[in-house]
Amino acid sequence: MAARGLGHHIGGAHEGGDLAGGHHGGHAGHAGHGGGHGGHGGHGHGGQHGGAASHGSHGHASGSKLDGKLLSLLSPRVIFSFLVGLGATGLLAGSVLSGPLLAGAALAGGILFERFIVTPIWNFLFRFESRAGLTLESAVFDEARAVTDFDRQGQGLIAVDLDGQVVQLLGTLTADDRSMGVRVRTGGRVRIEEVDSVRNRCVVSYLGE
Repeated sequence: MAARGLGHHIGGAHEGGDLAGGHHGGHAGHAGHGGGHGGHGGHGHGGQHGGAASHGSHGHASGSKLDGKLLSLLSPRVIFSFLVGLGATGLLAGSVLSGPLLAGAALAGGILFERFIVTPIWNFLFRFESRAGLTLESAVFDEARAVTDFDRQGQGLIAVDLDGQVVQLLGTLTADDRSMGVRVRTGGRVRIEEVDSVRNRCVVSYLGE
């Protein structure tokens, strides 16, 4: 569609590109000659080297951000959306425009189509992406409730809320709480200190009623 939208004008643009490439190639020798004298710039002072290093670090950070933006433009979705918009605009405007005007209108149409039509739809659809489910390990230091009275060994069932789902597991009081004779009743508040997801158990400390 993109090729049909631009039609034979692509060929003219290609020839112009070859001419431009030949023009720049003609100056390659001069660029190489200039680069040969670059070694004389190494005789600077320490302060100058420090400033150059700082400037280089800042330039590297800016370059990384620029590279990230350029890579995002090379994604298949962006390229496909741009080409669809370019081809559609070229086909629609081909009856009233020609030459460079048609090429410019097609390019603008491709950019606008991707930016203001496809991207908003894409972002809207990603709002419904499901989140990863929480695991028992994520409940460490969370507060839970005792479902049963704890026995003399300091063990009992507790319930914890994991992303809207109530999960029950066997809780065991910490050694300090057991040594002090702490008794946990049904409905008592405990804090999860450690989790054994394989055996569905955890170590808890008593917080109170």
